[in-house]
Order: sequence, then structure tokens, then C-alpha cells
Amino acid sequence: MLIRHLTGDPPEMAARATRALTDAGELLLADLIVAECVYVLESFYEVPRRRVAELMRAAIALPAIKTLDSATLLRAFEVYEVDRLDFAEAYLVAQAEATGVEAILSFDESIDLVSTVTRHEP
Repeated sequence: MLIRHLTGDPPEMAARATRALTDAGELLLADLIVAECVYVLESFYEVPRRRVAELMRAAIALPAIKTLDSATLLRAFEVYEVDRLDFAEAYLVAQAEATGVEAILSFDESIDLVSTVTRHEP
């Protein structure tokens, strides 16, 4: 539903999706679905990173959309866009920051770009 709304593709389904999102009461946008939307926008639609972050921030801001922790998702999109980490790593960094965990165990060296956490390899 969200991908259709954000991309306008295909137009008939996008119109229905936008109408549903506008007319809905509260809708839960789970973090896993956010990650899936990022993946689809990047891979299938080849949307540039900056635009993906912009679209997903707009989705989180929709009146009907409720998330478990919008501040952490917004931080994840900041790390994703600015530090250019894959969304999964950006989300991990945002979660670490939100919970006060200062170290991340990972082989992914891109995490080193973020100064708020320390990456350790096993």
C-alpha cells in the first residue's frame, strides 16, 4: 500500500492506496515494513538514497501512520542518508543510540563512519 502511494505506480492502485491512507484511522507501520519499503524503492524503483529518505520521512509523517518509535526511525534515515550506510546498519546504529548501547559487533566497516557508536569485530 505504502509503495503504491509513494511511487504512484501503477496509477490506479496508487490512487486507491492514497485514498485508503487518507481515509484510514490509525495504521501501524512496523519497522520491518519500513525496511522492506526502503529495499523496494532502492532496488526495483532505483530511487536515489536521498529521495528514499525523503519519501520515507513523509510516509512516517502521514496523519494515519503510527510507528513504535518514530524518533529512532527518523535517526535511522539520517544515518542512511548522511553517512550512507545501508538501511539495516543505519537502523542498528539508531537503535544502539536510543538504548544507550555504545558498541556494535559487526564485520561491516561502514558503521565506522558513525562517531556515536564503536564497531567491534569478533
